[in-house]
Amino acid sequence: MKYSIRDISLAESGQQNIDWVSKWMKVVNRLAEKFYAAGTFQGKRIALCIHLEAKTAYLAQTIRRLGADVWITSSNPLSTKDEVCAALAKDGVHVFAKHGASEKEYWSYIDAITSAQPHAVVDDGGDICNYLHEHPDYAVNIAGICEETTTGVNRARRMAAKGLLKYPSLGINDALSKYLFDNRYGTGQSTWTAIAHLTNMTISGKTVVVAGYGWCGRGVANIASGMGADVIITEIDPWKALEARMDGCRVMPMLDAAREGDIFITTTGEENILRPEHFMVMKDGAFLANAGHFNYEIDVPGLKKIAGNPVKVRNEIEEYRIDSNRSVYLLAQGGIINIAGGLGHPVEILDLSFGLQLASLNYVLSHPELKPEYYPVPREIDELVVRERLMADGVFIDE
Repeated sequence: MKYSIRDISLAESGQQNIDWVSKWMKVVNRLAEKFYAAGTFQGKRIALCIHLEAKTAYLAQTIRRLGADVWITSSNPLSTKDEVCAALAKDGVHVFAKHGASEKEYWSYIDAITSAQPHAVVDDGGDICNYLHEHPDYAVNIAGICEETTTGVNRARRMAAKGLLKYPSLGINDALSKYLFDNRYGTGQSTWTAIAHLTNMTISGKTVVVAGYGWCGRGVANIASGMGADVIITEIDPWKALEARMDGCRVMPMLDAAREGDIFITTTGEENILRPEHFMVMKDGAFLANAGHFNYEIDVPGLKKIAGNPVKVRNEIEEYRIDSNRSVYLLAQGGIINIAGGLGHPVEILDLSFGLQLASLNYVLSHPELKPEYYPVPREIDELVVRERLMADGVFIDE
C-alpha cells in the first residue's frame, strides 16, 4: 500500500475525527447501502483530489468499503489535515498529502494518484481534469470526472466549449442539492465560524465587505447580516449587484469599499480581487480572508511588496504593516478560510454534497457509453439525494 504523509502516528486522532462525522453523514450511509449490492465500485480505482479533512476522509473510506481501491490527495495544501491523512493511510487508502506541501510536492501528489490509471475521479477545482488531459496515458480507464466546485465546473465548461474536453465531466456544483445548500449554508456558516475562532472578535457592528454575490457570497453576506454586521457587496455582474441591493446590502466598487471595511472576504473564484491599491486605503486593523477555492483571490505577493514580510501574531493570523500607523491582518495565509483556518463545512451540508459525489461516481461507472462532454448531474440523482436527506431527518412532503 502506497502513501506519502507527514506522520502515521497521528492516525488515532484522525480516525476519531472521522468516526465523529460518520454518525451524521446519513445520506452517504444510506446510499452506500443501496450501491453495495450492485457491486459497481468493486475492483475499480477511484482517485480523489479534494480538501482533505474528516468529512472527505469518510467519503474515501466509504468508497473503499464499497470495494474500490482509493487514491487521494488534497486540492489545497493549506486545507490538509495531517491527522486525517494518517488515519486514511492506516486504513488502506493510498493517500499523498501533507499540510503546507510545496507546489512541487503538490504536483507530485497529483501525478501519484493519476498514475494509478483510475476508473473515475472526484475533482475539486479542475486540476486532475487538466492533468489527465496533459497525461492521456493515465486516463485510459476513465469513465468520468465528477467536479465539486464552481471553479472546476467553469474550467470544464470552457474546455467543452472549445472542443477540448476528452472525458465525460459531471458538474456536481451545478446540482440543486449542491449549490442551494453547500455554497450558501455551508460556506456561509463555516466561513464565519473560522473567522470568529481565529480572531476572537465580534462580527456585530463591523462593516463586512464581501467580494462576489454568487451562492457563496450570498451565504457569507446573509450570515454576516444576521450577526449584526453592515454588509457591503462588490460585484461585476449588474443582476447580482441589484439582487444584493434588494437583499438589503450596500453595493459599491471595491476601491470605495476598501476605505470602509473592517473585514474583507473574497468569494469569486477569480484572481487578485484584493490588490495593492485596495490595501493602501484600508483602515488600520482590517482583516482579509478568502472563501474561494484557490489562494489567489487576495494578491498576497502584492501585499508583501508594499508591506514587507509579515509577522505572525496569532495562529493563522499574519500582520502586514502598510505604514507606521496602519496594519492589515491576513487570515490563513489567504487560503480557503473555512478549511485552512477551520473545520470546513458543517457535517450535514457535506453529507449532501458527498451523497451527490457518491451517486455520481456510481452513475459514471454504470454508464460507459457517456461521451466526452460536460454533463449536469442527472435530475434523478439530484432528487434522490435530497429525498434521502428528508427521509433521514424524518421530514415528509406532499406528493
